[in-house]
Amino acid sequence: MLVPNAMTLDRPTIAADLTLDRCATPCLVLDADRMERNIARLRDRLQRFDVTLRPHLKTAKSVEVARRVMTSPAGPATVSTLKEAAVFAAAGVADIIYAVGIAPDKLPWVLDLQAQGVDLAVVLDTVEQADAVAATSRRAGVRIPAFIEIDCDGHRSGVLPGATDTLVAIGRAIEQGAELRGVLTHAGASYGARGDAALQACADEERRAVVEAAQALRAAGLPCPVVSIGSTPTAHHATDLTGVTEVRAGVFVFFDLVMAGIGVCAVDDIALSVLATVIGFQRDKGWILTDAGWMAMSRDRGTAKQAVDQGYGVVCDLTGRPYPDLIVVEANQEHGVIAVRPGSSGVLPDLAIGDRVRILPNHACSTGAQHPAYHVVRGASPVVEAEWPRFGGW
Repeated sequence: MLVPNAMTLDRPTIAADLTLDRCATPCLVLDADRMERNIARLRDRLQRFDVTLRPHLKTAKSVEVARRVMTSPAGPATVSTLKEAAVFAAAGVADIIYAVGIAPDKLPWVLDLQAQGVDLAVVLDTVEQADAVAATSRRAGVRIPAFIEIDCDGHRSGVLPGATDTLVAIGRAIEQGAELRGVLTHAGASYGARGDAALQACADEERRAVVEAAQALRAAGLPCPVVSIGSTPTAHHATDLTGVTEVRAGVFVFFDLVMAGIGVCAVDDIALSVLATVIGFQRDKGWILTDAGWMAMSRDRGTAKQAVDQGYGVVCDLTGRPYPDLIVVEANQEHGVIAVRPGSSGVLPDLAIGDRVRILPNHACSTGAQHPAYHVVRGASPVVEAEWPRFGGW
């Protein structure tokens, strides 16, 4: 079986007869049919709003997946690390937002990528960062594009809505050598919302906060050509995107149990799973042991605070069909403990040593990060049609 090089950009070749029952476990499985449906769903939804889809590639961390989710080989795209920007730039992506607050010591790398022909924009929310970006731009003779981040919901970082003096001061500092590209926000609090009405309210607040910031900048005589919003829950629930120019979302490509718990997707939409092998039993405890512990699944317990706690993941048969109420209840480094959900009427399946199961993840980003490649299948077929490299690092 191919062991992929994390930096390989060309599509790898695999054995023509590779199937899931012959893959070394644990490994990451990607159902391409589900992925393609997920991508088409959001594209079709956004068409009614006349906005650009700028997918966030932090979930995929794969050139092969990026080529399928972007609207063109050159982008646009969003990344969360400069390593991502460099790998995707090497694959021909030329329109990128680095959507994490910029640290001054990373600006030389930004300049290097721009020198390679990449339109790489940075994000900031302080005058200090703006001063650093402007000073670096002046020294290099290159106007680094920058977005001002807006805190639309108190989730994390950004300029608070209504803090017009701060917003304008940052914008003016950027323009002292750099380029004010626009405003950007992320409705991270939407991950805690439940139901269509709550998610629509998050989407409305996200749009309002960033559109009002753009209007304030323009009223102060500053440019604001791009108004960027982004989260998978709000992208699927927005009913009005007036004033918005682009939408960023990432996990929609694969979805996961957290998204299903929020109500953004169904469990049957989840395109990622971890293939594991049964390695033992504790029959008196009702346990089945597998070789997929937290090193394969990650420690993410994002469903723990939701209405249905999915443990470390939902257990499926080899075709990807969930067993009723069967979850990974515990995870050690290399051991996963499968059991019937406490309090349910589920029945432990009759599995033997060496049998295979597939486990749906709580969080596609963190589970994906544990693996070097996707084993690509379609629907219930066990045939692995490709192995697509993933990469990590910063």
